[in-house]
Amino acid sequence: MAIKNEHSLGRRIRKNAVSYAMMAPFMIFFIIFTVLPVLAAIVLSFTDFNMLQTPGFVGLANYQRLFTADTVFITALKNTMIFAVICGPLSYLFAFFMAWLINEMPRKLRVLLTVIFYAPSVSGNVYFIWTYLFSGDSYGIVNGWLMQLGLIQSPILWLTEPKYNLTIIIVIQLWLSLGVSFLSFIAGFQGIDKSQYEAGAIDGVKNRFQELWYITIPNMKSMLLFGAVMQIAAVFGVGDITQALGGGYSSVNYSTLTILNHIQDYGTVRYEMGYACCIAVILFIMIVLAKKLIFKLLKW
Repeated sequence: MAIKNEHSLGRRIRKNAVSYAMMAPFMIFFIIFTVLPVLAAIVLSFTDFNMLQTPGFVGLANYQRLFTADTVFITALKNTMIFAVICGPLSYLFAFFMAWLINEMPRKLRVLLTVIFYAPSVSGNVYFIWTYLFSGDSYGIVNGWLMQLGLIQSPILWLTEPKYNLTIIIVIQLWLSLGVSFLSFIAGFQGIDKSQYEAGAIDGVKNRFQELWYITIPNMKSMLLFGAVMQIAAVFGVGDITQALGGGYSSVNYSTLTILNHIQDYGTVRYEMGYACCIAVILFIMIVLAKKLIFKLLKW
């Protein structure tokens, strides 16, 4: 029986040799740059490693320290969950709605708007624009407007005051959320057979919202799933924007610190790579659990 299975496997490999050859470059890079680093991080999370000396095995000491002695991690966890709960669903729905809205427009206008809305997510460091808008002195645009209107008497420190900075960063993150998911949704809309809408009209579909619910969404399940995965990775991986605008691990009372900032602090500033890998493993587990929850909610 085993010999028969081996022959069957060999025939399948020979039959699909071209497909395997086409997949090989991606699989090699995926293993080298994704699978192996994840496995290495898991192993190093059980060690004391300072980048200079050989890692020393410490067992569960890093995890015990993380959950019993690192109060800053609790703050980072809270801020990350706030980002995930608020930015995750809102950015997902926002990207889907904007893609649907733009898809209804003429082709040339659709292309132009797609470029305009997608550009912020790939334009590199655009944070200086928001730093200028929310500058904490009277030269900041927002402070200047509010003072001219008489709503405030003195400038507000928008990006350093814990009462305001996290909310502003969440708003900016939503502005930056029209990225890969947004493009995948537009591609999904473009790939739907138009004859289905004609058939739907014959069957009693009366308006655009019924078309969206009964025809568009069922045809875009794979794109919606891909968008959900990308949004999960984006909201749990928030770190650059909090570091650039709010100071991250140097913010007042760690008000904008996220788990990724905490990893950067211990990995690139303190060089406690074993502990940084421990935090990274916890973040990885959170992302996997969130993905499973989303898949369950979407029933895929």
